[in-house]
Amino acid sequence: MESWNAVMLLMQLITTIVMILGLCAEFSGGSNELAYHYYDSSCPFVEDIVRKEMISIFEADPSAPAAFLRLLFHDCQVQGCDASILLNSKYSEMQCSKNFGIRKLEEIGRLKLILEVACPRQVSCADIIALAARDSVLFSGGPFIQIPLGRKDSTSCSSLQADAYLPSTTINVDQLLHIFNAKGMDLQESVAILGGHTLGAGHCTNIVDRLYKTNLTDQMDPKFQLALKIGCPSKTLINNLTFIPNDMTPTIFDNQYYRDIVMGKGLFDIDSNIARDSRTMTIVNQFAIDEEYFFQAFSSAFVKLSSANVLTGNRGEVRLQCDQVNHLH
Repeated sequence: MESWNAVMLLMQLITTIVMILGLCAEFSGGSNELAYHYYDSSCPFVEDIVRKEMISIFEADPSAPAAFLRLLFHDCQVQGCDASILLNSKYSEMQCSKNFGIRKLEEIGRLKLILEVACPRQVSCADIIALAARDSVLFSGGPFIQIPLGRKDSTSCSSLQADAYLPSTTINVDQLLHIFNAKGMDLQESVAILGGHTLGAGHCTNIVDRLYKTNLTDQMDPKFQLALKIGCPSKTLINNLTFIPNDMTPTIFDNQYYRDIVMGKGLFDIDSNIARDSRTMTIVNQFAIDEEYFFQAFSSAFVKLSSANVLTGNRGEVRLQCDQVNHLH
């Protein structure tokens, strides 16, 4: 009997140790995977801190949500979501012409400084970008998206990779599906992630070719095309500061983007193409009439995009300053 009691005590001790080790692994911030409770012990108020600062930014600049969402997309397309877009070097990704108009890098840096005071050396710039984009969707009227955290920052960047991997404004449906399938998205999610176009504006430099070159297959609404030509009068007269809203409600995250493109009022080629392609047309129409359905698909796609090809654990670092790798300090 005594030996049995001893065995039971030993088993209880082993179980307790295993539980403690498991908790340490889950909450240490040293996990090798993304986790929904990654900062519970190392920086428990990180999301509250980011959200408070983001509200101030949004109040001062209604266009900020679109900028933060675009920043996430462009960061994640090159090397994964690793804040490589923020690095200031001779190989900076911002040298890529496809990153024209990317904004709010300085605000991410300021958020980092605030978090360094609250939680020194804990929160990566890559996670800050992801949280800023997530809050941008929420405060523009979109869904709350719970995202796993624990991304590490890269120690390198490449303007050549940005040139190679950032999609062009003339991307077709096949290329679109290939890009997002590589990030684990299904057909519905690939169409939903384009719904990010519901925020913000497009620069005239990216649509003038579509406006002023004859394309018999482009079924753009004639009145809409005329309105775009008024806003973008010609390829020679516009400058890089000339832009057109992506949809009729450019500061609200809603399903207006899909309602517009169903009616031939898409700003870019890909917008019109997904509304007509046999693979994506039905999904576009469903999103156009059911906003909640779009929100659910977008949320799933957002998590997959922001979690694809990330650096975790000992891969990468937590930068002390978002525009510099640590060994340069």
